[in-house]
Amino acid sequence: MTDWFRDDVHSAVASLDERAFQYGDGLFETIAIRGGKPRLWHYHLDRLDRGCECLGMAMPDHEQLRLSLQKVLAQSSAASDSCIVKIIVSSGTGHRGYGRKHISDPSIWFGVSHATPLPKSNYRDGVDTQICKTRLATGSATAGLKTLNRLEQVLARSELIEQNLFEGLTMDASGIIICGTMSNVFFVIKNRISTPALDQCGVEGVMRRHVIATLEKHDIGVSDATVEWQDLASVDEVFITNSQFGILPLRSCGEISWSVGATTRNVMECVSACGVPECRL
Repeated sequence: MTDWFRDDVHSAVASLDERAFQYGDGLFETIAIRGGKPRLWHYHLDRLDRGCECLGMAMPDHEQLRLSLQKVLAQSSAASDSCIVKIIVSSGTGHRGYGRKHISDPSIWFGVSHATPLPKSNYRDGVDTQICKTRLATGSATAGLKTLNRLEQVLARSELIEQNLFEGLTMDASGIIICGTMSNVFFVIKNRISTPALDQCGVEGVMRRHVIATLEKHDIGVSDATVEWQDLASVDEVFITNSQFGILPLRSCGEISWSVGATTRNVMECVSACGVPECRL
């Protein structure tokens, strides 16, 4: 169950004229609240800034957004020290048709939901995945951003239901693995860490950014990866990242399996020491 707020006022009603509903004209951020505070808040704000600039909307004032978040958490029955807040920024209720002018006063919605911790075995032993048939379109003007248009992810994730898998890996049209349906992916090959570039498609996750920044502080570089599905058998380790769960090792993708290696465990320890305690083994 999710508690919804328009700005910081509890509301379960939204206008069907909202361009968010009509065209997916907007952005969202899904924020982990841990210890009562928004984790990686500055990274969420930065991505929201870039998204608003790309979509031609005024970025909500950072301080006002923070204050509204505090008020929402104080009012919500779903709020706790560990919960999830979804912020939706919609271009509002403008006229019909695709085209519009710059939006100076976008609609802001907050949704607060309970957070369900993952079993510790997922962090210790890894999770199972498959390659999704649904491909990601390349060359998008909104590549890397978290827009409300997530139909590719809906289709890809729906492929996992019957298999009861934790995650699925998605490829672009050329067969290069880009990300998971709800996560970013990292590969370890001969102790070197890489992750796919997201300038053509996919979403630049805040946990992905946090992992890269954390590793840089430990003088560990992360390079761009170009891994196709047929290359997976030669990859030594794989792990995925997400704002809610942090880091999870992969133990399989279809018939290919991996052990949870030393490099992945080292990354998990580094990140757990930098504000993501779920990764601590």
